[in-house]
Amino acid sequence: MKIVLVAATPFEIQPTLDLLQKKGSKVRSNEISFLITGVGAVSTTYSLSKEIHYTKPQLIVQAGIAGTFSEIDLTQTVVIKEDCFADIGVVEDKHFKTVFEMGLANPDEFPFSKGVLPNPHPHLMGLINLPQVKGITVNEISTEKNKIAWYQQNANAVVESMEGAAFHYVCLKEQVPFLQIRSISNRVGERDKSKWKLKESIESLNEKLILLLEKIDALDEIYFRI
Repeated sequence: MKIVLVAATPFEIQPTLDLLQKKGSKVRSNEISFLITGVGAVSTTYSLSKEIHYTKPQLIVQAGIAGTFSEIDLTQTVVIKEDCFADIGVVEDKHFKTVFEMGLANPDEFPFSKGVLPNPHPHLMGLINLPQVKGITVNEISTEKNKIAWYQQNANAVVESMEGAAFHYVCLKEQVPFLQIRSISNRVGERDKSKWKLKESIESLNEKLILLLEKIDALDEIYFRI
């Protein structure tokens, strides 16, 4: 089975890349390649679309670190069950309106469902028994208290990234099974880097990522043959 491992930056998945190099880019019977997209939704959309066109993978896994809006433990690794483009819209009368609320887009037009981009693959999401949470994707990392409060109250978000929704969007449109996992490095809005757990979150992320790749053979039987 062809599997593509996707990340915005190489340092987020470096331990896994080192392991794959030792194994000749294979885990058991599966061929694994990697794609570093760069940071942000635009670069992710472009890079991933090209990758799918040329390699035609059977599974794509996105892995990275992220901030959290919740009290979830730092270094916790989670599965993103749904994501959305949280900052596409307009501010009117001091209130943010999404493109769906403005009537510029249909919130239920594929690949959207009620304005979000769900992962429709429960067997994938449950493979390594991680918490399943909602993510949002933004172009600007959130630092303003009012904006953070809005995302918490209106988007019901747990995790914030700059690539997740683009990843979901492309995989859904191209009908390729996918999984997004994130490890929590910091609280959203916390700019004191001494309070972040960057090194530890990367260690946690790669530990779970390697475990996931080791279980792909079981996934092939459970998921791809139903």
